[in-house]
Amino acid sequence: MFEIQPMNADTYRQQTRRSTVIIALIFLALAMFLSTAAVALFGEPGGDNLRFNVGGVFVAVLVMAALMRKVFWTQAWMAPAVYNWQLKRSLMSVTNVMHHVTSAVEAGDPIAVKVLRFYHLGLNQMHELDGNSSDHSQLIREMDQHKARMQALGIDTQQTRLDPAWLEALKRTSR
Repeated sequence: MFEIQPMNADTYRQQTRRSTVIIALIFLALAMFLSTAAVALFGEPGGDNLRFNVGGVFVAVLVMAALMRKVFWTQAWMAPAVYNWQLKRSLMSVTNVMHHVTSAVEAGDPIAVKVLRFYHLGLNQMHELDGNSSDHSQLIREMDQHKARMQALGIDTQQTRLDPAWLEALKRTSR
């Protein structure tokens, strides 16, 4: 289950820039070290060592993937980036079943109404965090219309949680 957390967009962008720089520097150092080590161990003096350099970079990519999953993912300095990844993943899971959601909303299904409200709130936060205001006015208009519909149905408009079971239920009911 994912829950939208309040977050300051400026602080978020500052922290994710910092974590991006940290990851990039670690990758750069690792790639340089592994490429140099591969050439020193297996290369030929004055020969074509491109394959060892590329191999070192490839191994660095694999090591970085493992470090990201096993070490960095749980670090406090990665928390904003991890949160954004989880937010986007949750929004994508709704997007993948949006045809079910919209048809169920039109039919008055309370679960679909909650899912669509979560989607609107999450998309709004994602746009704020990423500094993307291109379609913001259209989204706000849709959010306000949907919020009014929820209030008329007596459904709580603070839908900051996404329960994966809701998406499964929507898929099953529309079959």
